[in-house]
Amino acid sequence: MRRFLPGGRLGIVISALALSLVAGLVFFSEQASMGKNGDTGTVEKMIVAGGTATMDMDINALNGAKSRSRESSMRFDAARDTFFTIIVFNGELRAMLPSAMELGSTNSIELPAKLAASRENLILEVSPIGAPYELVVRDSRDGFGFFNIEGPEVNYDPNTRSFSITGGRMLITEEFASALGRASDAGKIAGQLNVNVTMRPIEVATLVNGEATENKLPAGAGMSPEAGTVPGPDVIVGDLVGLAQFGSAANNQVGLAVGTDSCNAGTIDLNWFALPNNDHPVIGMNLYRMSGGADNAERFEMVGHSALKHGFTALTQNICGFGCNGVGGSRLGSGCSDPYSASLNSGPNLGSRAWVNPFTGFFPRGDSATPPNNHSGHTHTGPSHRILVGVNDLITTQNPGAAYFAEGQYVTPHEYNWCQSNPGQCNQYNNVSYRRYNVSGTAAPFSFSPNGSTQREKIALNAWTGATIVEVHPVPGVDGKAFVGYKVTNPSAGVWRYEYALYNMNLDRAIQSFGVPIGNGVTLTNVQFYAPPQHPGWSADGTDNNQGFSSAPWTESDANGYKFWSSETFAQNPNANAIRWGTMYNVRFDSNRPPVLTDGRMGFFKTGQPITVRVLAPQAGSPTCSRVPQGNRC
Repeated sequence: MRRFLPGGRLGIVISALALSLVAGLVFFSEQASMGKNGDTGTVEKMIVAGGTATMDMDINALNGAKSRSRESSMRFDAARDTFFTIIVFNGELRAMLPSAMELGSTNSIELPAKLAASRENLILEVSPIGAPYELVVRDSRDGFGFFNIEGPEVNYDPNTRSFSITGGRMLITEEFASALGRASDAGKIAGQLNVNVTMRPIEVATLVNGEATENKLPAGAGMSPEAGTVPGPDVIVGDLVGLAQFGSAANNQVGLAVGTDSCNAGTIDLNWFALPNNDHPVIGMNLYRMSGGADNAERFEMVGHSALKHGFTALTQNICGFGCNGVGGSRLGSGCSDPYSASLNSGPNLGSRAWVNPFTGFFPRGDSATPPNNHSGHTHTGPSHRILVGVNDLITTQNPGAAYFAEGQYVTPHEYNWCQSNPGQCNQYNNVSYRRYNVSGTAAPFSFSPNGSTQREKIALNAWTGATIVEVHPVPGVDGKAFVGYKVTNPSAGVWRYEYALYNMNLDRAIQSFGVPIGNGVTLTNVQFYAPPQHPGWSADGTDNNQGFSSAPWTESDANGYKFWSSETFAQNPNANAIRWGTMYNVRFDSNRPPVLTDGRMGFFKTGQPITVRVLAPQAGSPTCSRVPQGNRC
């Protein structure tokens, strides 16, 4: 079996890993302050003991012509005791750490010259935190990248200590496409990667009430106890990485996931107690599309949203550059960051949003009569619980010029509880960030590549070019916030197009209706309502009778000089298609009248009286103030 030279890429990876361990930056450290409410269990750092990998390739596509080879599968033995490293907490996969697996080829097939020359030097590398792709196939000698691996499903079986990577799409890298002399092949799918290996532990630590009692690492040596700068605990989404499709399409829908790196900008270590404890963050993921009009920015729509990843076992990275204090495990230390790769966020064991109050962060305990992520009694398909998106919403030929934006959101009870006991230190409104992505594909599976950096502490609606965004905060200190975005264009003489986006960030009462005043001489045409697809119900999903939330379009009505759009009321249907937290709906129409600034109306689903929202609406032809509800302007 070939071995790596000391100066090779794997040596660099191992050295970097060793240094990060010494610095206390890999998983957790001694935490005397964690008290009696911490996690109890075992954290294992594991490496590959042995196994196999295969790359099932489209040889004709790689060679650019019909191949003489009858085989299309390249088989490998994973080197024994290779430092391809994972972290497991209580038998559940927590992370793949930046590291590499040596692949020893066991068969010979016809390959392009560049790949053939590297056949005996290939490694599967886990990329550094924040890289566009979580896994890359490289030449270990010079780091030349052949394939970026997209959409891999990773699993760990604690009973057999087996780790698998299945269905990873092999995308040709730009440098390999250049070497092939076909630059346009960059990003094309060249095959599928599958790995099945057995792992063995190299470090084991036992936690009792959150404290490491064995094999402890240094407790953040040389680091400040308060690396963050914001008073209180303050989790933000520091980075979004690796948006990808996971699994195959079903019912003309696909399931996506995006990696989320969270950072604690606060001076207080943030609670991160794993299920069954309910004092940890939950993570939601969304996808939006901006499209339409001459500038492809006429409208901004949510095309999909996910169920929730439940956080567990905080790591102690420093991607936000705050200066991590070294605390991890059951708390995310001040200044520290914690990565969840797209493959981990893809589930499949994600919990329903229905259980969570997005303002207080409360949800039932995992050992209660209503556990928040029960998956008994239903079958998972490719789209299940992931960012559920219609295939037609992604096909590039059906959405020419469209821009897409991934969004991540963290909700945690610790911020709310801290706010209640420390007024003025309330950090619940900056937990959302977004990043733009390009989409490739005229059919599933789709590929995604980042276009620009993550926009921290900003909702995706802010990306809507030329729109006005209005904040809605009906009862400060009692419930969360929503936002209304609006934009009016003039596509032709005498026609004005009105577009409204209604986004609920963390408003537990939810949004049930929206209306704009329609005065004398105003005519509406092309009236539309749009909402993203709802996830189907499943057993113990937190909805009424486990039926899932309705997808019924909002109905139109006219009352008191207003045009309203509304869902059923809570009394009519607790599962009505209201705008719940972390989701956005749209209403739109054309009018014969130009815009004027006036008062729209927003009504709520669970509780609370309707409120006014300043928006643009059609100006009456012959204003008659008596026909406009009190409080509005002609």
